[in-house]
This record gives sequence, C-alpha cells and structure tokens, in this order.
Amino acid sequence: MKSLEERIRKDGVVKAGNVLKVDSFLNHQMDVELFNEMGKEFKRLFADCPINKILTIEASGIGIACIVAQHFHVPVVFAKKTQSINIDGEVYSTKIESFTHKRVYDVIVSKKYISPEDHVLIIDDFLANGCAVRGLIEMIQSAGATVEGVGIAIEKGQQSGGRMLREDGIRVESLAIIDSMDDTTGEIIFREQ
Repeated sequence: MKSLEERIRKDGVVKAGNVLKVDSFLNHQMDVELFNEMGKEFKRLFADCPINKILTIEASGIGIACIVAQHFHVPVVFAKKTQSINIDGEVYSTKIESFTHKRVYDVIVSKKYISPEDHVLIIDDFLANGCAVRGLIEMIQSAGATVEGVGIAIEKGQQSGGRMLREDGIRVESLAIIDSMDDTTGEIIFREQ
C-alpha cells in the first residue's frame, strides 16, 4: 500500500536493533484516516473470505482492528495480556513473546467470544518473528474456529515470521513489507508487491 509506505518513509524512525518507530501515526498517536484506507484495503484483500470476527492483541493492534472491523461489519475481539476480574468463565490462553518489548506475555481470550462457528481474521500492526500471530492462531484453533487469514500493517520481511507462516499455509496479507532498514542512514527499502 503505497500511502502507508510513503508515511513510513516520511515519519518512521529506524532505531538500533531492527526497530522501526512509527508511534507518530500508527501505534501511539493514530492517523485514523490512514487506518480507514488500510481497512478498505484489508476488505478488498479478504473479500473472498466469510469473516465474521476480527482478532488482535492488545494494545497496538486494537485501533487498526476496530477500523478494519467497520469495513467487514463484524466485532473485534482482543487478546488481553493480563487477567482481570471482569473476565469471568473459561478462557483460551497462550504465551506470546514480544519482539519490541523483549518479554513473554500470558494472553487470554474469553471462550464466550470465539466459537467453532467463527471465521476469524487476525489483524496486527507489526509482524516480525510471528510469535504473536502464532499465539492468536493457536487460540483460534483451540476454539475449533477457522483462521481465514492474517492482515498486517507492517511486516519486517527481513525477519522470519511472515515466511514461516506462509510456509505453514497461513494466508498473510501485509500492507507494507520492509526488506531492509539502516539505523545509520535511516533508509528503508520496501519489497515490491
């Protein structure tokens, strides 16, 4: 998606350790008009799928997932990183390692919100090593639901997550795929799609 790539080039900051900082428009301050364009594109890409639910993980994926859900006219479920007293009943749970935060989270989704009848689209802001997406897939499969695909705003193509998911037969659609980033020059090279 050219408009997303242009915005990454304009406002993204490449940091040491293969980190891309896009908090001015994607995952701290959010450009809702850009999210709306992304939602339209995900709707176009997954128009052939009987999606009835969007799943993401807190926190950065929620904003994008909500806008995408508007285009599909379906609810959003988000995996929580902490147990809270307002989640009653049984939950699906998994462990997810965050590339950015360098820690492992126990994430949960109430069993009330994913069922065998569901056709789920996973939406997230970044795909690096694929740990978060794999955890969400595991929860969907535990529910007996169908994984229709994965929609990613920014994929770090130089890392293995997207390749491994695709090799496993998971449909992954990324709006921008970065082949390389240079934290010295700030240069970002995108994969042609």
